Amino acid sequence: MDIQLSHVKKSFGDTSVIKDVSFTIAAGEICCLLGPSGSGKTTLIRLMIGALPPDSGTIRFGDIEMPNRAILKRLGFMPQNDALYEDLSAHGNLKFFGGLYPIPKRTLDARIKEVLEMVELTGHSQKLVKNFSGGMKKRLSLAIAILHKPDILFLDEPTAGIDPVLRRKIWAQFQSLKAQGTTIIVSTHVMDEVVECDKGALLYNGRLIEYDTVNRLLDKTASGRIEELFFAASESEARP
Repeated sequence: MDIQLSHVKKSFGDTSVIKDVSFTIAAGEICCLLGPSGSGKTTLIRLMIGALPPDSGTIRFGDIEMPNRAILKRLGFMPQNDALYEDLSAHGNLKFFGGLYPIPKRTLDARIKEVLEMVELTGHSQKLVKNFSGGMKKRLSLAIAILHKPDILFLDEPTAGIDPVLRRKIWAQFQSLKAQGTTIIVSTHVMDEVVECDKGALLYNGRLIEYDTVNRLLDKTASGRIEELFFAASESEARP
């Protein structure tokens, strides 16, 4: 199921946050929303999952226009800030969030075991989340987001503040999910993470400055570093 954004705009008060953004994410791809802090990445994800309505323009999942409650069960979302219950264990958090979906108890118990293994938290399943490290919380948040086997997974800054070794493990998990057919939209300000993705949507001050395959984006640079495209956008805006 493709995701199609057409002339999407969003403002908060007098501040324009998303400025006439249009692009299409193909089913089964990993698309990176890349840009510096304040570029509109989180707002764009909230628009795509239907948490916010656009001021104008449309967002469609196949033939379904968002916001639409019927599509929510097919989506997974990992927020930038961990939305976990600190006084519950990892297993308790998964049990609670799994109860929000129509999953039979036996199936849910088996799926909880499966996702704990995927994120390497099996040995910590009964530990209270308040005793988790930041990296462990990230992995538990991912487990919750994929618990119901969503067709489309949204990840908002999933590797922010974690060490390079854990970042590599998390990206390996994303690639595994893609291999199973999951469409993944991941936001990040870490420029080198774009090479992990099929497509890159580069956002700068609420504008989509580039959208293409990663290889084609890198071919547009002299150094092979994606930062060049943001420098060019900044210089363009600075010109009178």
